[in-house]
Amino acid sequence: MNDNDQMPFVAPCRQLSPWAPFRWVVRGVKDLMQAPQQSLAYGLAAAVLIATVSLVAWLKGSQWIMFAMLGGFVFLAPLTCIGLYAISAQLERGQPPLLRRSLRAAFRRHLGNELIFAIVLLVIFLVWARAAVMVTVFFPNEGEVTWQDLWPYLAFGSLVGSVFAAVTFCASAFSLPMIMHRDVDSITAIVTSINAVLRNKAAMIVWLSIIVAGLLLGLATAFVGLVVIIPVIGYAAWHGYLDTIDAEEFPRHEIGITSVPRD
Repeated sequence: MNDNDQMPFVAPCRQLSPWAPFRWVVRGVKDLMQAPQQSLAYGLAAAVLIATVSLVAWLKGSQWIMFAMLGGFVFLAPLTCIGLYAISAQLERGQPPLLRRSLRAAFRRHLGNELIFAIVLLVIFLVWARAAVMVTVFFPNEGEVTWQDLWPYLAFGSLVGSVFAAVTFCASAFSLPMIMHRDVDSITAIVTSINAVLRNKAAMIVWLSIIVAGLLLGLATAFVGLVVIIPVIGYAAWHGYLDTIDAEEFPRHEIGITSVPRD
């Protein structure tokens, strides 16, 4: 029997204070300050991508489709933060936070597990997008629209979106950082994440509220705020994983190289 056969199916989690996510955000800001160029470059790329998708949705569809696409970003957001997890991991190991090394570590060394996770999120996103289109049948199209006319659309849309978002959030809250940090398969990481979220509901509600508030702030600033908000959220998610998941029984990955290059 090899070592992989002896690995536990689920990594245990710690009990969190409801206010723990604020501590993660503070640590995320510190990581951004330690790697400002890499962080802002990553945030700028993500912000431009989100703004482009939103603009295309607005021009080719309507404002409702645009808001649906922004809501769908909740499902794909964990994938956009993979490189940020690698930067935080380099800082943890005392390595210089090189963006190229981060991307290489993120997409080359863990490509198999990340592809499986990406496919799962993509399927959820496509089903959600189809459901979001179907919910538009409740949107009134005739006469002057009032809030009384809108409530069926808003109620059903919020209910459907909440179900999909909850499933995605539980599966992705800690799984991708764990895949980056430890030699673990995607199924174990997902199950570990779901278990940790369900055992720390209060803290996770606070954490989700911070994420949503940050994205809304980025939208309110015409996507400019996302240049800073996305790196902070990504780094905070990494520290949330370290704070929550006890993964000591799984071998640790080395991010990039083990020695610090000399100039």
